[in-house]
Amino acid sequence: MIKTVSEIVAAAKAASHCLSAEDALKLYRETENALLLDVREPIETQSGTLEGSVNIPRGVLEMKISELCQDPDRPLFIHCATGGRAALSALSLKDMGFTRIVVIDGDYASLEKIFAKGV
Repeated sequence: MIKTVSEIVAAAKAASHCLSAEDALKLYRETENALLLDVREPIETQSGTLEGSVNIPRGVLEMKISELCQDPDRPLFIHCATGGRAALSALSLKDMGFTRIVVIDGDYASLEKIFAKGV
């Protein structure tokens, strides 16, 4: 049986450390040396980005992450437009050996508002 995208994303989220935007922001602010990673496509970032975030599109993440981070224990906070690509990215990064990965689950518009308010 072929899995649907929804099933694959649900499994990725279940296997990841997912937090709401509010909880992720709180932990991000408390975490030293954390990297805020945006895995949306560059065209999506034209409408806005989170302060301090670095964009590496999901499609090239495995090839580009070592340019930013070579420490497998560096905290990585990953977001996208809805949480799906972030969860899939988390699984890939875990397979690569990264150990401290947080998926910021939720839609980008809500995430942007919460991070801008600094809740």
